[in-house]
Amino acid sequence: MVVGVHGVYFWCSIVILILGMSLYRSIRVMSTKSFDLLVIGGGSGGLGCARRAAEFGIKAAVVEMGRIGGTCVNVGCVPKKVMWYAATMNEMIHDAPGYGFNVENKGLDWGLLKTKRDAYIKRLNGIYDTNLANANIEKIEGKAVFVDSKTVEVNGQLYTADKIVIATGGYPSVPQIPGGEHAITSDGFFDLEELPKKALVVGAGYIAVEMAGILQSLGSDVTLSIRYEEFLRDFDETMRCQLMEEMEKSGLKIVKKSLVQGIEKKDDGLLTASFNIKEGEDMSIDGFDTVLFAIGRHPHIDIGLDKAGVELTEKGFIKVDEWQQTTAEDVFALGDVCGKYLLTPVAISTGRKLAHRLFEPNPKSKQNWDYIPTVIFSHPTIATCGYTEGQAIEKYGKDQLKIYRAKFTAMYHAMTDRKQATVMKLICAGPFEEVVGLHMIGMGCDEMLQGFSVAMKMGATKAQFDSVVAIHPTSSEELVTMRG
Repeated sequence: MVVGVHGVYFWCSIVILILGMSLYRSIRVMSTKSFDLLVIGGGSGGLGCARRAAEFGIKAAVVEMGRIGGTCVNVGCVPKKVMWYAATMNEMIHDAPGYGFNVENKGLDWGLLKTKRDAYIKRLNGIYDTNLANANIEKIEGKAVFVDSKTVEVNGQLYTADKIVIATGGYPSVPQIPGGEHAITSDGFFDLEELPKKALVVGAGYIAVEMAGILQSLGSDVTLSIRYEEFLRDFDETMRCQLMEEMEKSGLKIVKKSLVQGIEKKDDGLLTASFNIKEGEDMSIDGFDTVLFAIGRHPHIDIGLDKAGVELTEKGFIKVDEWQQTTAEDVFALGDVCGKYLLTPVAISTGRKLAHRLFEPNPKSKQNWDYIPTVIFSHPTIATCGYTEGQAIEKYGKDQLKIYRAKFTAMYHAMTDRKQATVMKLICAGPFEEVVGLHMIGMGCDEMLQGFSVAMKMGATKAQFDSVVAIHPTSSEELVTMRG
């Protein structure tokens, strides 16, 4: 067979291409790095797992494609709490005359607050990096994608591990509505360069309620749009009803049974939101300079899970058993990506317990989901642990419960023009009245709950609560002095 010059060039090119691909694969294989543990996600849960595992002398690495610390540190719990403190301080400035202080409130310097808050977060990022280095944990920057159940690729580099933990967290849901590009999410809240004059917050979960409360307490004119008659529908009815009453009393406007259908940006730059009202007439409200959606979160799962054999639940979260084991051998998942108790301390605790089971080893170490204390940093705060009244009735039966309640005005407000109720509830079950639910709303409740949750975890009864000498004068003494 006669081959022309062009044919020779063609076949040479093919040979070179094949050799090049073979060489590329060889280089990739040769450059593969191996670990005992590889954690995908440098948020609270992933870091908690990696650092605890490193204490047992294993070789660990953490892959993170964003800022170290994840949602909580960068756009969640920590900066949110800073803003909550600022809002609370503004409330106390307004209360100060009741205590004899002649205070002139010249307003909030949002720019200064944002600059200091962002600097604080940056310092925390640095502390996390230092902690990783001190624990001899390798930090890998970039997006991890599974090649198989033992291997991930990050920026062209292959990494293998005996155990892989997925702790990629989640991201805010964005509605697909006309003009949706004019809105922000809870992440975008921390990018705001000034305090909104008039804001619409959309959502009925704790993030929406917290954001609405912060903005309202800082001086914004806030409207909250919720889909049903009440918000926080997973929380105890007494607490959510009391919070709704307190927030409306503070000036917050709540549009109930509403869905935002669209957002229009006017020539003056302000936004008009149109609402579909269930069992009512559709309406629109104009003049917003900020529209914030906090309508839920989606898990970060775009990491090649199919290549690893990791399956999802019907709701799109990673499927795990009680030991955080996924459907792939030696691949585990924890935190928000699993869709259960989307709380930072839960992810940290779960990660640490998993590390103990895998590397201590402690074969019985796993997360216990009973009596997880939770605080909503609303205005005022809600603190809760255990079963709601509705859940307790369903579990134990109404005839097996005794419920204790107290409602009063905290001593702080004895001197202030602004009044705010504190409400507490103990739900007790069985003949010994074990405390199976504790719910509070009011000033300082967030700092009261931790110790009481320890008692509940130990199976404390109402009689044991009553046996404790009260600290007077405090709001928390009500929890050990309630009568039926």
